[in-house]
Amino acid sequence: MRASQKQWFAKFLVGTSALSMMGIAQAAVAQEAPADGEVNGDEIVVTGIRASLAASADIKREAQGVVDAISAEDIGKFPDTNLAESLQRITGVSIDRQNGEGSLVTVRGFGPEFNLITVNGRQVPTANIGGGDGAPSSRSFDFANLASEGVASVEVYKSGRATVESGGIGSTINIRTPRPLDNPGMRGSLSVKGVYDSSRNDGEPITPEVSGIFSATFAEDRIGIMVAGSYQKRKSSTNRANVGWRDGYLGNENNWGSLANPTRIVNGVEVPDPRYANITNRPEAGDVYQVPQNASYDLNDINRERINGQAVLQFRPTDELTATVDYIYSRNTVETRNSNVGVWFNHDDTSSAWTDGPVAGPIFYSEEFAAPTGTPGPNALYGGKDLSYSGALTENRAENNSLGFNLEWKGTDGVTFELDAHHSTAEVNPVNRFGSSVSLGNAVFGVQNQAINFENDLPVISYGMYPGIDPLDASLITPTGNAFRNAFFRNRINQVQLRGRYDHDSGFLDSIDFGVSYVDSKVRSAFGTVQNDDTWGGAGPASDIPDDIFKLVTLPDKFPGLAQPGMIQSFYTFDFERLADLNEQNYQVCSNPATGAAQPGTCLAVFNTDRRITEKTLAPYLQVGTVFDLFQNPAHFTAGIRYETTDISSAALVPVPVTTTWIGDNEFNVVFSGESDFTRFKGSYDNWLPAVDFDISPMENVKLRASYSHTITRPDYASMQGGRTIDTLFRVGGGTGAQGNPGLIPYKSKNIDLSAEWYYARDSYLSVGYFHKDVSNFISSTRIDSNAFGLTTPVGGTRWNAAIASIGSGATASQIRQYIFENFPETTTITGGGGGQPFTGIINAAPGDPLVNFEIGTPVNSDQTASLNGWEFAIQHSFWDTGFGVILNYTIVNGDATYDNTQPSSAAQFALTGLSDSANAVAFYDKGGLQARVAWNWRDKFLTQTGPNPFYIEEYWQIDASASYEFIPGLTGFVEAINLTGEGRRGHLRHKNNVNFAEPGFARYAAGVRFSF
Repeated sequence: MRASQKQWFAKFLVGTSALSMMGIAQAAVAQEAPADGEVNGDEIVVTGIRASLAASADIKREAQGVVDAISAEDIGKFPDTNLAESLQRITGVSIDRQNGEGSLVTVRGFGPEFNLITVNGRQVPTANIGGGDGAPSSRSFDFANLASEGVASVEVYKSGRATVESGGIGSTINIRTPRPLDNPGMRGSLSVKGVYDSSRNDGEPITPEVSGIFSATFAEDRIGIMVAGSYQKRKSSTNRANVGWRDGYLGNENNWGSLANPTRIVNGVEVPDPRYANITNRPEAGDVYQVPQNASYDLNDINRERINGQAVLQFRPTDELTATVDYIYSRNTVETRNSNVGVWFNHDDTSSAWTDGPVAGPIFYSEEFAAPTGTPGPNALYGGKDLSYSGALTENRAENNSLGFNLEWKGTDGVTFELDAHHSTAEVNPVNRFGSSVSLGNAVFGVQNQAINFENDLPVISYGMYPGIDPLDASLITPTGNAFRNAFFRNRINQVQLRGRYDHDSGFLDSIDFGVSYVDSKVRSAFGTVQNDDTWGGAGPASDIPDDIFKLVTLPDKFPGLAQPGMIQSFYTFDFERLADLNEQNYQVCSNPATGAAQPGTCLAVFNTDRRITEKTLAPYLQVGTVFDLFQNPAHFTAGIRYETTDISSAALVPVPVTTTWIGDNEFNVVFSGESDFTRFKGSYDNWLPAVDFDISPMENVKLRASYSHTITRPDYASMQGGRTIDTLFRVGGGTGAQGNPGLIPYKSKNIDLSAEWYYARDSYLSVGYFHKDVSNFISSTRIDSNAFGLTTPVGGTRWNAAIASIGSGATASQIRQYIFENFPETTTITGGGGGQPFTGIINAAPGDPLVNFEIGTPVNSDQTASLNGWEFAIQHSFWDTGFGVILNYTIVNGDATYDNTQPSSAAQFALTGLSDSANAVAFYDKGGLQARVAWNWRDKFLTQTGPNPFYIEEYWQIDASASYEFIPGLTGFVEAINLTGEGRRGHLRHKNNVNFAEPGFARYAAGVRFSF
């Protein structure tokens, strides 16, 4: 949010607060008007938006600690069709969008991997395949997998609680699904709508969505059933300009890729560098800058099909005993077809202009290339630089199954026992014969120059060809490199919980909660690649591809509001499956690849990375709640402790080394068997997690809260992997390798939460909160000295020592090799030498050789800590009985671990990601069968990735709107609009001109009818 926007929102917040205050006195005592609901005798039943807000306010008000919630407006009717889109309305909650929809949730600056998601209090497995360029490793939950129609409420626990499952430093988010015995009788709804996504590049963008829910009770409300289902099909497009960047250089560096200096060394002589004259305002010695590596315009066409289903059976033979069996299913299939045109830079004959430091950004960057060899035109295809016409196919299916059982017994004298168990799985894998993420390259050779201009939000990519070469002549398009990536992820959770509660009727003691949870989580993450990198310069002649495989498309119209003069105007897309089959037919890209191996008859890569992790956690807890009067005001004090002990077994598939060879003076090779096997490591840890909550009501309808708690988040799966891999090449001093560390302990946060809340009407309140978190146990890396697989080295062995004794202590490696060749020929393989010349060949490992020392890189918990604090402000107000209301909230987040953009990539840095301010403004109307809502959501710029270079997502806001009207009781028509003004998104690295991506935004519209009873 720019300064002017922040001032506007602050004024809007204050102004609306003042307007709200005008109605507080009346609203606090006024009875709900009959027009807002149905009157049944003396009881007024409020429905719709106001009913949802009142239910959410009740959860917040009566909660222990700091809790926010969203409740369904009616059975099968959640405020948004996407759960993440609803959650972003909660104070302190932000979302990341994928394909134009909410997907991952950030709470109080902590990203999705730091938030635990539960369903009905149960830990749920996650299946997130990530970017598809390596084995999946994230614990993040993707809300895009779940439809909202089968959700009763969502609770966000921001402060720790002993009775709540651990794993979320940012929050624990609990999704509650409907239960038939909670709402006796026969109830249900059926909704049908059509969705129009204006982002779609071509094809019919209107898609159907159908959902329904039915709940009924029988036998005097002793038996209940509930079934729910939804089907959604969506077609959309995401068009992006992408730029890849090299690491941050200092202005005084003189490396390949860095900008030219005034002079350079040629044959040992310092001479002027003519390229220096092509640089305007070159960054100074201490300035940091980045140069572009590649750039492209990408068109992504997305087809998504989501199926959700639920079934619940409940039986209550007595008033005290309730048994529940439930099943939840979801399947989300997403296909993304990418077509792109792009350029790569060689960093030779470049020209550029730069902003001032200390972080200098490029204004433009261009490069000239030597003329292609041969006669210009079709005969020069393999000379000069290429213009890339590439494409990719990503098609994966995430499938979730959960079968649960719950038995609740309410005994006498306030005692309740509950037994809960579930078996749940989440799995994601490709659903085609090529893999989870596949890339095919084509090119037209003969680029004379290429450039990128960074003066606008959209980077302007341009190029020029040598005379006689037409980039829009399909007969010149040559097949090049390809990569077939195959990823798989599966998470299985078995959990049993025994919970008990004692409610005391009167006196100081209010309640005692106790119980134990046992979670057995098993994860398998696998990945493999079939690749032909050696063909990027051309796999074969252009004539191998028929021209009719290509389709010419225009670009400026795909970037409305961003397109600039001078950008690439058009390029060729292609039939992906047809080209993949042609490449296999012509070049055996899958059956005989340069790297990797494919399953017979397919392009599905055989897994060469296969990680399997089992986590078993036992967690007993005890919590005591008290109630008393403090200064004649009602107060509560709750103290709890949760103890968790976790055992981890981690195995990973690694290549099996069998021996070593000495191949050069300071070059040794590890020889592998060609087979792989699993290596296994174990770890364990335990945690005491206290939680203390206090609240007091100094006056009627006002609550002051204070909480202190410890919470944890477990490490990502890649860091915990049990594989030890050894690098093929090692030196006289030893070798290198890498392994995971299942002994990592979780991130731990010590939390303070303070809150003041005034509930001046049934569905209206004001609140302000402060939070502070001290986080430790962050993960860094170190190296440990170790031998591996029993591998040995001649260095220091019998033959080595014999050579030293014969030649002397000053013997060189080449002299020692010569000695071994001459005196121990039975342990060598000679390929040259003799006749007075030094021998060449390899020296094999031999009995008596010492073990090789390997420096093994491994993740460890560091002593780095970070502090985070912030404020949350919220207003929820209904204006008397007019039907109008507003919801306003603003969150401020500050952290002491930020990224310093002025440091080069060589400087190791630690920073917290995800920290940003956020705000929401919602105006609604709910009266007389008409409901309408307009929501404005904003998130400030935030760091999303750290490491050698930072990656920031820029400030973003969007407006959503919806309206519905009940024509006759039970029959409602509705319309919806998402991102009504079509706001785009942008991300950059160190400087705003170091744009990483820029994409236009598009609105999505829906209209439909809903029948409920």
